[in-house]
Amino acid sequence: MRNTIPYGRQSITEEDIQAVIDVLRSSWLTTGPKVEEFEEAFSQFIGTKYAVAVSSGTAALHASMYALGIGPGDEVIVPAMTFAASANCIVFQRGTPVFADVDSETLLIDPSVVKKKITPRTKAIIAVDYAGHPCNYDVLREIASEYGLALVADCCHALGAKYREKYAGTLADLNVFSFHPVKHITTGEGGMVTTHDSILAQRMRSFRNHGITSDHRERHLQGDWFYEMVDLGYNYRLTDFQCALGLSQLSKLSNWIIERREIARRYSEAFHAVTGIKPLAERPDVCHAYHLYVIRLDVGNGLNRGELFRALRERGIGVNVHYIPVHLHPYYRKRFGTAPGLCPVAEQAYKEILSLPIFPGMGDENLQTVIDAVKQLSS
Repeated sequence: MRNTIPYGRQSITEEDIQAVIDVLRSSWLTTGPKVEEFEEAFSQFIGTKYAVAVSSGTAALHASMYALGIGPGDEVIVPAMTFAASANCIVFQRGTPVFADVDSETLLIDPSVVKKKITPRTKAIIAVDYAGHPCNYDVLREIASEYGLALVADCCHALGAKYREKYAGTLADLNVFSFHPVKHITTGEGGMVTTHDSILAQRMRSFRNHGITSDHRERHLQGDWFYEMVDLGYNYRLTDFQCALGLSQLSKLSNWIIERREIARRYSEAFHAVTGIKPLAERPDVCHAYHLYVIRLDVGNGLNRGELFRALRERGIGVNVHYIPVHLHPYYRKRFGTAPGLCPVAEQAYKEILSLPIFPGMGDENLQTVIDAVKQLSS
């Protein structure tokens, strides 16, 4: 099976490579100055007071749950249409994920469903900016404030997106990003949490470093050896050479968002009048970051998602499906007793969605190849 046009991929320049080489030749490979430099540059770009770098988007989600004190008996509401890590982070802290259904037009968490899911045990809401489209944070904030809940934004798809002229990453108490190679910028693996809360930031800094109060560089600068482990943490540190790559990539982000949005515009224009294909909606008050470009297929009118998926893959077009609703995974069905019918909108969408290739550097020829193949095979 050929796969010449992936659904997403990294863009690495000679400038990026040199930035990494420079750090590899330095004295600090981890817990060094590039970590703080990357955090400061990232928080400045987003517009928050603090940013905490960690080893992955999953680690960022876990650190967020730890910082909020999620524990046994606590419930956290999370959308069904997301990657498993958005729910797994709750389970890592021995909390209980409560799955909420999504809006049929955007596949974002439905605030009206969120409100119905709140119980006395609810401690937080995780909103996922699916595909790069920010959620309705005004309404979610109202709900969180009314019930005294923390609001977490899983922005792993939405770096560079905006909601009502505010960057994703500024809209919740804690905002989580991923730097996996298919995301908007990459550090290989890596993640970040942004916040305006100094206490939450400090809790996450300790958590990423085994629950210890200081890291090696801080003790080096202070000329001291003493440290204390004050809680059970993890080794979720991000290395200096990864942060150097992140810094170099961050300087290109704005142009890459423009490129992603142009690819999305051309897709939408091409499929506008195609029977049986419907792109997800983009609300007028957002700037979509388009980590994914997702179409829905009218499977009731003869289109077969599985057949189209296989046919496109055979042509070397690396389409994908994002996602199987989390509550349908065997682990969650066995552990928490979830079952089909819990989130019917997400479950129906899963049968119909297909993610098309979208990434900077995709090029006009590849883009037209995808458009032509989708049109031909779906007709």
